[in-house]
Amino acid sequence: MSQALYEPVAPPNQLAQFGISAADLDETVEVLPDNWPAFVVMEALGTQWRVGMAGRTGLDYSAVPAIMALIGIPKKNRSQVFQDVRVMEAEALLVMSESK
Repeated sequence: MSQALYEPVAPPNQLAQFGISAADLDETVEVLPDNWPAFVVMEALGTQWRVGMAGRTGLDYSAVPAIMALIGIPKKNRSQVFQDVRVMEAEALLVMSESK
């Protein structure tokens, strides 16, 4: 991916105030193997946000079982992957709320 999943990108004029450009930012993030299944599920759920009057409120959990099945997450691991996705969801909501 060329852009972070949920982190807003600073405009060039703001970056310039700190003497940097977009080319100076390395947004490469290593995902640990144990976290890879949750990352893939979260990425696939990127269009499944519920939206209310105050913006995004959380993921549409009704899409989670289908995504996990399509991606091939073993049934015995789905509970843990779901809990990991919920941690990522909470952090994404926090980041998105800070960008308002």
